[in-house]
Amino acid sequence: MRYSNLKKLIINNLNCENKHKFSIITHYLQNRDNIVRRYFEQEALNYLPDGIDLDTIEWDVPFPPPSNYKFTFIDLFAGIGGMRIAFQNLGGKCVFSSEWDKYAQKTYEYNFGEIPFGDIKKIDEKGIPRHDILLGGFPCQAFSIAGKRGGFEDTRGTLFFDVARIIKERQPKAFLLENVKGLINHKGGKTLEVILNTLRENLNYFVPEPKIINAKDFGVPQNRERIFIVGFHKRLGINEFDYPKPTKVEVMFKDIKEENPVSAKYYLSTKYLSTLKEHKRRHKSKGNGFGYEIILDDSIANAIVVGGMGRERNLVFDDRLMDFTPVTNIKGEVNRDGIRRMTPREWARLQGFPDSFGIRVSDTQAYKQFGNSVAIPAVQAMGENIIRLLLRKEI
Repeated sequence: MRYSNLKKLIINNLNCENKHKFSIITHYLQNRDNIVRRYFEQEALNYLPDGIDLDTIEWDVPFPPPSNYKFTFIDLFAGIGGMRIAFQNLGGKCVFSSEWDKYAQKTYEYNFGEIPFGDIKKIDEKGIPRHDILLGGFPCQAFSIAGKRGGFEDTRGTLFFDVARIIKERQPKAFLLENVKGLINHKGGKTLEVILNTLRENLNYFVPEPKIINAKDFGVPQNRERIFIVGFHKRLGINEFDYPKPTKVEVMFKDIKEENPVSAKYYLSTKYLSTLKEHKRRHKSKGNGFGYEIILDDSIANAIVVGGMGRERNLVFDDRLMDFTPVTNIKGEVNRDGIRRMTPREWARLQGFPDSFGIRVSDTQAYKQFGNSVAIPAVQAMGENIIRLLLRKEI
């Protein structure tokens, strides 16, 4: 039976799309062939319809669970699964995922056949399966620090604390954490100091100095800097780690640009374009560089971000539009200068998502999801070096 058909039967059986129950069921179905199933089996069997042959499930999703794998990992703050794709590409199997945003859950389920569990604060760490590697892109939050250096107890009430308590309970062999570049100087560097002290001293991990990695150095045309924190349990005896070197593969926007003309809805209206030009002129007169920017075909994009001028900092020139009839309610007309926003698919490509990755949400949600995601090639390069060390220790 195809997963898509089984999903319909489950929905009918439950009489509602209960996300938690679906998380239990899909995690069980994805792990029926390994010991992880015991974490979900009892509850899942209560929700599954009777008379279904679960041994013949055909995973008709873009990224099905691997049948053969070298290691296991969990995907926290999973978003739409960028880290999962990177580590599945390296031979890993995801045994647990968590993401609270309902639209991101929808995209994740469509592509992997698994619905992540919700709010991490409500997840019992003892209910998370044992795993080799923990992955997570936790938000940057300040701590209320009692001691001089700060430690595990000082992180309570933050999302990093939830990462720390899971690491403390499950003791994975390694972890990879990703965050915004600003974490380095957040609160004068105190936030990062507490994080590193917690990981090194309280949780007993070898953690080299974090490093800022730029996505443009790993085969995607986007200037996106993110900090990566990697750690290995001290029981493994690993005391050095080499960060990946840039690939030196030059990729330009033209390499990921839509192959065919796109809808007029992506082209700016004359009114809005005029507003942006005036906005930029005002800031320039004050000595500020803030404003819209047009990315040329032979250049690379600015970091794609959610909110603010995220999309307007990455406008492009595309003169292939023939039909200028507006398809949305706009003020003015569709501009004739060929200036448009990038499409969600172009944003996906900027993050290294393959075209097989399904987009089944509105453009607004898609921009948010890809803007919040990771650059897959950069994560995969990090993963290669992590796994190389672990394999030497025979995972």
